[in-house]
Amino acid sequence: MKNNIKYLAIRVLMIPIVSLMVSCTFEEVIDPNGPSVDGVLKGASKGQLNELVVAIESTSRNGMGTEVTANGSMARELYLFNADPRNTGDVLGKDGIPLDNNSFYSVGSWNGNYRCIKNINLLLEAAENTDAVTEAERNGYQGFAKTMMAEELIQILKSYGKARLDVANSDELGPIVEFDEGLARVRSLLEEGQQHLSNAGSDFDFELSTGFTGFDTPATFAKFNRALAGLAAVYAKDGNAALTALSSSYLDLDGDLEVGPKHIFGLGGGDQSNPVFRVPSTDDKPNNGDQIIVHNSWITEAEAGDARVAAKAALRPDPTSQDELNGTHESRLYESNTSPIDFLRNEELILVYAEASILANNLQDAEDALNVIRNSASLPDYSGAQTVEALTAELLKQRRYSLWSENHRMFDLRRYGLSNTLPIDRVGDQVFNVMPIPLPENN
Repeated sequence: MKNNIKYLAIRVLMIPIVSLMVSCTFEEVIDPNGPSVDGVLKGASKGQLNELVVAIESTSRNGMGTEVTANGSMARELYLFNADPRNTGDVLGKDGIPLDNNSFYSVGSWNGNYRCIKNINLLLEAAENTDAVTEAERNGYQGFAKTMMAEELIQILKSYGKARLDVANSDELGPIVEFDEGLARVRSLLEEGQQHLSNAGSDFDFELSTGFTGFDTPATFAKFNRALAGLAAVYAKDGNAALTALSSSYLDLDGDLEVGPKHIFGLGGGDQSNPVFRVPSTDDKPNNGDQIIVHNSWITEAEAGDARVAAKAALRPDPTSQDELNGTHESRLYESNTSPIDFLRNEELILVYAEASILANNLQDAEDALNVIRNSASLPDYSGAQTVEALTAELLKQRRYSLWSENHRMFDLRRYGLSNTLPIDRVGDQVFNVMPIPLPENN
């Protein structure tokens, strides 16, 4: 076995594919790859193409729980207190131990992202090689697929700092590349995706789940594409390009902060629940068995009156501790095990716009955007200096509280060279800011 990706390329053809129905339930449908992979890749019907779209949306949720809890622990956003000691040991470098490149936290999200990417590659090849669709319809499939591939690669680059870009042929995989090359490919994919979407006519020939309500036509899905393009440009420190992309996205400084595509979850057969939800504690029944504990610094360092603290965290009936770590609050980020998780909501886009404005030296625009976020959290306008340094510090503070426990903090600190500012909670601990590439990928 050459590596995990090759293994996933085989397994993905065998796993059941689930359907994201408009009712937000997920039901098993026929696996288009089961009878004949060749038949799908060289003569797919519309139905088979559409099932691959479903598979992409479904598998885009894979690995999210590990990304949030492992990366969040490394970034001192949270602790995951449960029965697995690696969640409070390995990821915090207890007693000087290194991260394990063959453990669930290093392998899980990598496998999840690449399983989705394998489905994307299948769709791209199948759409290219079928006569069952018009040219406009083909462009719709391609625009959706390339946008989703870019989104998956962004998650890989954030967690691992590297990515394997060429995985279409599992027998001849491309090399693992560094962050900058990976991000350049992301940006190229998004430009290609936008062009396909502009040639896709007025409607897709496939149905997306209710998580994409409002973003389910070529024109409206292109707004998601442009939002990702703005995000990727900011990660590349290209503020002007980011502002250009954001102008064609769903960024709205005066709009609903929650607007944006979402991962949806369900409890039906073949579906999965929200992996970051935890059952809340009550006075008579504290949840001490499996809980996301808020890092104490997130509570104590919050600005007085910040409404996000009460919205995302709750004081436990009893302080809890595990493995010499402790916390007074637990997560309330999601209301239930079927609550959606955002791909990229307007609140984050406003922060991306603020960052792009800082990079482009449009400091008043950056301050205005940061005030939108501050005011939404019941905080007064920013009163600090209007300098790049001061506004960047304010940006990172607002990102810390608006995007808590959403797999951003570790990457934010790494890209700004601030990982060394994180606290050491236990003698002998270390700070890690990137996941190791899984061991099988190095074979």
